[in-house]
Amino acid sequence: MKLKLLPFILLLLISCHKPDDQGYRTYNIKKGKHRSTYAYNTTKKDTFSWSVIFDSSAIYTTQDSLNQLDINKLIGWSDCGEDHMEYSMRFGWRWLHDSLEIHWFKHANGHFSFAKICSISLCEPHEYHLAFNGGKYDLCVDGNCVSVDRSCPSNHRKYKLYPYFGGEESAPHDIKIKIK
Repeated sequence: MKLKLLPFILLLLISCHKPDDQGYRTYNIKKGKHRSTYAYNTTKKDTFSWSVIFDSSAIYTTQDSLNQLDINKLIGWSDCGEDHMEYSMRFGWRWLHDSLEIHWFKHANGHFSFAKICSISLCEPHEYHLAFNGGKYDLCVDGNCVSVDRSCPSNHRKYKLYPYFGGEESAPHDIKIKIK
């Protein structure tokens, strides 16, 4: 019985990210990987706020130049009581034209869509807000706000979505993102 618990315990240990002195947790996406963690957290809340710092590791060049247009995922939540590949809303990012762009990234009925919110600077904290407001999502980055249509206006249990690199390609080098 104890051996059956070992993989679960190991998963919990590698999923833990201890906060630094300022309350930030560092999420690492290792070279050649997509995920920063396998942690699983749920909530029924509908309003969220984060402070995020990207450092110079957010600068990258993909092997296939078309993949530079892909949106990497920053943070967000599943929605509609479904798997995140069916319904979710999160912030996304990409390095494009010497700029770190922040996007909204939505899955609805298994299809994804996205659009740019703003560009941000590296090595500085930026404030992110996400609200599930009935038939819409409200997203803000440093006061730049957008509303996006939502498929299910009622509140459901959600699970948290963490930093993820790609698209088709995995991280070309280690990427570190601090989130509070």
